[in-house]
Amino acid sequence: MSLETTSTLAHAAPEARDALGDYLRDCRDLVLAELERFMPADSRYRPILYDLMLDYPLRDAKALRPALCIATARSLGGSLEAVLQSAAVLELYHNAFLIHDDIEDASERRRDGPTLHRSQGVPIALNVGDAMLALALEPLFDNMRLVGLGKALRILKAVSDMARNTAEGQALELSWIRECRWNLRDQDYLRMAHQKTSHYTFIAPVVVGGLIVGASDSELFELRMFATALGAAFQIQDDVLNLVSDHGTYGKDKLGDLWEGKRTLILLHALRSATEEERARAVEILGKERPLAETPRTNVETVVRELWARSELSDAGYEAVLNALGRAESSRATKTEADVGFLLELIRHYRSLEHARSVARTRALRARHSLQRLKPRMRGVVHREFMEQLVDFVVERDH
Repeated sequence: MSLETTSTLAHAAPEARDALGDYLRDCRDLVLAELERFMPADSRYRPILYDLMLDYPLRDAKALRPALCIATARSLGGSLEAVLQSAAVLELYHNAFLIHDDIEDASERRRDGPTLHRSQGVPIALNVGDAMLALALEPLFDNMRLVGLGKALRILKAVSDMARNTAEGQALELSWIRECRWNLRDQDYLRMAHQKTSHYTFIAPVVVGGLIVGASDSELFELRMFATALGAAFQIQDDVLNLVSDHGTYGKDKLGDLWEGKRTLILLHALRSATEEERARAVEILGKERPLAETPRTNVETVVRELWARSELSDAGYEAVLNALGRAESSRATKTEADVGFLLELIRHYRSLEHARSVARTRALRARHSLQRLKPRMRGVVHREFMEQLVDFVVERDH
């Protein structure tokens, strides 16, 4: 596949929805090849590290972030060769964040498969995510060769800002969980989503794409406004899909946000709208932990039995350990199907999904207005059309 002549990156677009899908697929193919090129050839580490880095990227995914970076640069007159490496770096960061996020949320599924920490264990998954973040630095420095020192340093700064903002957004959400905070407004949620999601999903891709072509300050401002609004709409729709999508289509844990007790715009609206009694019960449920897919007691019991069988543990010690394990397990309050059902009914009763969709549509409209102001400066029609279609896709998608 040529860097400049892929089916939708260089030719006229067919029907809008098909064109968007084709554009995403073409970008994904290019980015996967670029990610493979990033991987060191050292065969000693390939099966235990570098192959695992490609696990999430090779699963069925949209590669939205690199596609948006490519579309921005190409729509403003940049070459694919100049932007592709940076676009691939953003995809590497994205998948590293997903690995860490899945561990923090104790998620079971990602892209219709087991999460990496479920298939490989937490220590290996953490190391793979860390290594992906480290590997991303080399291509960013190589940008000096592609686009020059000044642009390369500005791109590096943009990626650094993105990583910091993403970590701050995650820290904010985790602090709400630690403090059991539920008295949050829509503005609180949108601030968190802006940092945690918008920066690395939309803002960094369009800013990097703009920097590569030497976009003016006014162009970068409109790109940021476009990305900020679209990022909020994207995250809200993602929260909606978690509650309404078919599991096979969605590819992640259906109702996972309720099992995890995530602070979503939907749930916050339901809690604000609920009666005092309903809210008290909901907060009690949300304070419970998510049940583990498999209990650690099984492994501990196996070790204890082996020690007892080798007479390395007395009968009394054996019984004491098993009793302690039983008490610890029974004292751990976990959510049930009925608990999650109550939360879901609360959301339906107070039309919280409709509220969230309304906010998402408003943000998407803001994104469209910013893009309209940029339109006279965009020369790459196919790439501009992709960005226009993306606004509708973000709020209408089903996966």
